[in-house]
Amino acid sequence: MSDFRLRVFAAVARHLSFTKAAQELFISQPAVTKHLHELEKQYGQRLLVRHGSRVALTEAGRLLLAHAQAVAAAQQQLDDQLLALRDPDETAGRLRLGASTTLSQYVLPAWLPAFQQRYPQVQPMLLNANSERIAEALLRGDLDLGFVEGRARSRDLHYELLLPDELVAVRRATPAGPPPAPVPLAEALARPLVLRERGSGTLEVLEFALREHKIKLSSLRVAFYFDSTEAIKSYLEAAPDALGFVSRQALKRELAAGLLEIVPIAGLALPRQFEAVWVQGQPLMRAAQRFLSFGQQQAQLL
Repeated sequence: MSDFRLRVFAAVARHLSFTKAAQELFISQPAVTKHLHELEKQYGQRLLVRHGSRVALTEAGRLLLAHAQAVAAAQQQLDDQLLALRDPDETAGRLRLGASTTLSQYVLPAWLPAFQQRYPQVQPMLLNANSERIAEALLRGDLDLGFVEGRARSRDLHYELLLPDELVAVRRATPAGPPPAPVPLAEALARPLVLRERGSGTLEVLEFALREHKIKLSSLRVAFYFDSTEAIKSYLEAAPDALGFVSRQALKRELAAGLLEIVPIAGLALPRQFEAVWVQGQPLMRAAQRFLSFGQQQAQLL
């Protein structure tokens, strides 16, 4: 943005926090307050209201935020177009990626070094959030390209297959090893369950599969909901009676180390897809196109 005060305002509006905006922009909190006061003086009306420690946008603030986002998008588009005119073969600039937890922890980090080596002028940043939040961020214009899991779809987003995956039931490793035959579904679900949080693609896939067996999640004994697969695995290592459901992609180290083991369950298959996603009808910027193609090539090697 040409006006730094708009950047400050957009950061506060995005986080609804003066402190987080200051941290993002590497300026002091008093400086954030000063810039916002200048904008309010310029426009002659309040843009933000405080209720204790909470911040909310006024109607004027919401209007200015839409303008600030449009200015930022136009500036980025101009930068990309000018770069393309200068060097048609060069790919450079900011790349805002977002990925659901499994992808951001166990898949994409291993791809990023090679991508950065191939495209050193691209500056990628990666948001880790559940599938629902990634979709919301794309629709707000906060991300250029997302990667999600699960079955939910938005008509405003375009989805493209990246990588097939499977959820498996897992427990702390036992001296006898994994069950020699699939465990009956009722027996498996009688254990204390450790699951991902609402809004995650992992929980969505499990709920959909259970509905086919006419089983409601609310009828099961859920010991804990976590917003992190790592937390689920750590919990399972400390709770021998518990059972969790996680991606095969997230279990390679624990299975090799003999810390966890997969429990096959009769009649319960949990296939899913990791997908690239972006705003419907909106062309991907060049750096996002490059990363999508690179990711699809890497996925074929797995």
